[in-house]
Amino acid sequence: PGTLDRIEIVRGAPASLYGSDAVGGVVQALSRMPALDGPGLQGDAYIAFDTADLAKVLRGAVEFGNERSAALVSGEYLETGNRRIGGGERIAPSGYESKGGRIAFLTAPDEASTWLFDVQFARQPMTPRVDELVPGFGQTEPSSSEFWFAPNDRVFAHVRYTRSKGWWGADWSFDLGWQRIVDDRISRNYLSDIRLSEENSSDLLGLTVNASGYTAGGGWVAGVEVYHDEVDSVRYEEDVVTGQVQDVAARFPDGSTVDQAAIFANYSHHLTDRQTLSGGMRFSAIATDLPAVGAIPAASVEERDVSADLGWLFDLDDATQFVANLGFGFRAPNVFDLGTLGERPGNRFNIPNPDLESEHITQFDIGVRHRGDRFSIDAMLFAMRYTDRIASVFTGTTTPDGRDIIQSQNVAAADITGVELGARASLANDWTAELVVNYLRGEQSDDVGGDTEADRIPPLNGRLSIYWQASDVLLVEPFLVFADAQDRLSPRDVLDTRIDPNGTPGWMTVNLRGSLDIGDAWQLTASIENLLDQRYRLHGSGIDSVGRNLFVSIRSRW
Repeated sequence: PGTLDRIEIVRGAPASLYGSDAVGGVVQALSRMPALDGPGLQGDAYIAFDTADLAKVLRGAVEFGNERSAALVSGEYLETGNRRIGGGERIAPSGYESKGGRIAFLTAPDEASTWLFDVQFARQPMTPRVDELVPGFGQTEPSSSEFWFAPNDRVFAHVRYTRSKGWWGADWSFDLGWQRIVDDRISRNYLSDIRLSEENSSDLLGLTVNASGYTAGGGWVAGVEVYHDEVDSVRYEEDVVTGQVQDVAARFPDGSTVDQAAIFANYSHHLTDRQTLSGGMRFSAIATDLPAVGAIPAASVEERDVSADLGWLFDLDDATQFVANLGFGFRAPNVFDLGTLGERPGNRFNIPNPDLESEHITQFDIGVRHRGDRFSIDAMLFAMRYTDRIASVFTGTTTPDGRDIIQSQNVAAADITGVELGARASLANDWTAELVVNYLRGEQSDDVGGDTEADRIPPLNGRLSIYWQASDVLLVEPFLVFADAQDRLSPRDVLDTRIDPNGTPGWMTVNLRGSLDIGDAWQLTASIENLLDQRYRLHGSGIDSVGRNLFVSIRSRW
């Protein structure tokens, strides 16, 4: 106890039932809480704009407190226009608006305990699905005439109680959280007279209890978790010519629930002065219930499984460590996997599959970490083996309006290997270089023995930065961001209208950033990104990246 920086702010719970692309881009106003023994009042104001996205950002926070209590109020507003990509073209529609806020309060009744109350809110009122509204690779027309997330909302409320040296001498934390995600949509297939409107939401309630402590040989942590998640989903269609409205099958089975419970423990033991061994285990039980929808029968899926990991850390010397980890786990199918019905990106249409099973993974990684006075490096090599992996599979049929019908299925296996490298070197008193490189390679096989490249594997990519501390108040950073070509495509990648069927070309951008401290309270930052105005796309993205871009921000703290 003593500073809020030591208290982990829980920013969410298990992954949304909807999947990774449901609420992408929501700006969350999350700020560091003030120290309890800091000044009575602190503030932070931030204004920024850029020319490529025509973005305008306004963010502010006020923090106040004393040695026993502290509070924070913050808010953020973002507005963008249509994106300018390399070469000068603006992609329309691609602009959106986002707003968010947070109120948090912490109090320390005594030296051993704290209470945290935290409420957060974020909203994107109307966000276009760009890759549905512009022609993709292999298309002469877009997939949709309308496709909007309207709105995307997230509300999160959290209460945490912590107590040090509580029962049995352990440190305890109790967390109760509630989260609502709203994923409403408006869509209309290209030149269709039928507009679909959806109202989708997920309410998640979770309780976690954790205890931790130390023994003569190491440290331990143990706990339990319980979550209940419920989905509400309705959809109706409107004839834009006649105005007639009628209910149709929802994207998700309305009233679907997911109940999760888990118990876990981890222990870290010092074998010798230079060696530490750690291991953990987690038992989870997950029950997913899908109500009947039309001709699709009700389904109940129950999964019980164990996850575990084992790690070894060896200090080669005072500056260098060797690390190795082995772990295995599982992911149970969720409502998105089991019951989704409707359009998907890439001109696809998903049908439900209530017979899915959990996917399993085994991972092994080894690496070296070195921290020297003038040179530091982290190098990790890893390999992952998926079995029963859930992936979208083409059924070989199409909808009347030409979308490929897909279904989530447990494909046989996938193997992914990779390397992650990060290095930092002091070149001179005022110059520092930093390099980050990532590489992945994936292979997958289906249940009939066919071998192909894995889906959506990014190419070799990285970043090289040079930092010049020109003075005590001025920092200049030229940097390169790069990616190799990716032409190792799975059959699904080839048919995805967001991916060039010949592969995504390699690219490199030249960029320059600088920051200037003005007194103790102000900081001015400016950057020119993609200086050569290269036209490029991150592999798998639905829109080209920004072209030449001027970004300017000013920040004030008091």
